[in-house]
Amino acid sequence: MDKIKIAHIITQLELGGAQENTLYTATYLDPALYETYLVTGPGGLLDQDAKINLGQRLLFVPTLVRRLCPGKDLLSLIKIYRICRRYNFDIVHTHSSKAGILGRWAAKFAGVKVIIHTFHGFGFNDEQKFWTRWLFIWLERLTAGITSRLIVVSGENTKKALKLGIGHDQQYQVIHSGIKTAAYRVKVNITEEKNKLGIPPTAQVVGMVACFKPQKAPLDFVRMAALISKELPETRFLLVGDGELRPQIEKLSRELGLEKHLVLSGWRRDANVVLQLMDVVVLTSLWEGLPRVIVEAFVSRKPVVATPADGVKEIVKDGITGYLADFHQPGIMAEKVISLLKDPEAAQKLAAAAAALIQASGDFDIDEMVQEQSKLYLKILTKGV
Repeated sequence: MDKIKIAHIITQLELGGAQENTLYTATYLDPALYETYLVTGPGGLLDQDAKINLGQRLLFVPTLVRRLCPGKDLLSLIKIYRICRRYNFDIVHTHSSKAGILGRWAAKFAGVKVIIHTFHGFGFNDEQKFWTRWLFIWLERLTAGITSRLIVVSGENTKKALKLGIGHDQQYQVIHSGIKTAAYRVKVNITEEKNKLGIPPTAQVVGMVACFKPQKAPLDFVRMAALISKELPETRFLLVGDGELRPQIEKLSRELGLEKHLVLSGWRRDANVVLQLMDVVVLTSLWEGLPRVIVEAFVSRKPVVATPADGVKEIVKDGITGYLADFHQPGIMAEKVISLLKDPEAAQKLAAAAAALIQASGDFDIDEMVQEQSKLYLKILTKGV
């Protein structure tokens, strides 16, 4: 039996949940069944990992970039079309907004029979200008019509998409974003790790792991930190990540007098270690699919305070497995964080309930995620559904 030829297409291999999961899937799909390729634009932090893992099965499209650029987008469409024609894929599975649109149409034009897309989140959001948001929604509606199956990482994403007229309910399947759960149960020398970051060993730490982009609203984290610092001045704040908003974060930190309290660690590949340093994990996102960092915090037994962004509220049950605070409400978020810092027993009760939720579900292990995708591929190829 010939192997199933499949291409995963993603805009860029940045350091993020969607990218890490896509690379993991492309690397670990059963090689006895699949000949798996990964198509992406260059310049991501995971490029080198992909080269090591996939070798010649990693295909770069130089014109594939995150921002809208009609000239480059047309060239990318043509290039991906040519790749699909050359390799004659049985399945094309796209990820991220730009690659999701261009990749699916390129596959359609090339005659690929099975076209799948994963919404790790949506390319449209309420923060966009009306016409920009409408354009993305219209493109997703149109492109859903040529898509065999739509995968979402949370049930909330399905509800949102259907409400906006994107596809029909039979197209959707939930496959949760996965992590290596065992890696987040490590023992860490917390004093030593704090010392590396210049954090006093006895200081409580409030942290967030996120790319510094508008979606994650990191400036809200800084404003929250300033409010907490007024009441609990010994607290330290740790932002793990980097991105376009870093200059604004640094400027606001200076204006609010947080230079000695806020640590910007830059990108880290050891989230399992840095999460162990945090007494409370925060996420200020404005929209999400279902962020892996919440699952990582739960498995690490850390209490979470987050915004109710899409799939977040599926697992962060307010007052049960964590706390929720509305978008752009740093004051409310600060109050909830302070309550956890002042009551470690209550914080650990939330953390234990959250860890139990993940353990009971069994849905968030990354190898299980890969198996669920494989089952879907085989089901569509053999039964056509």
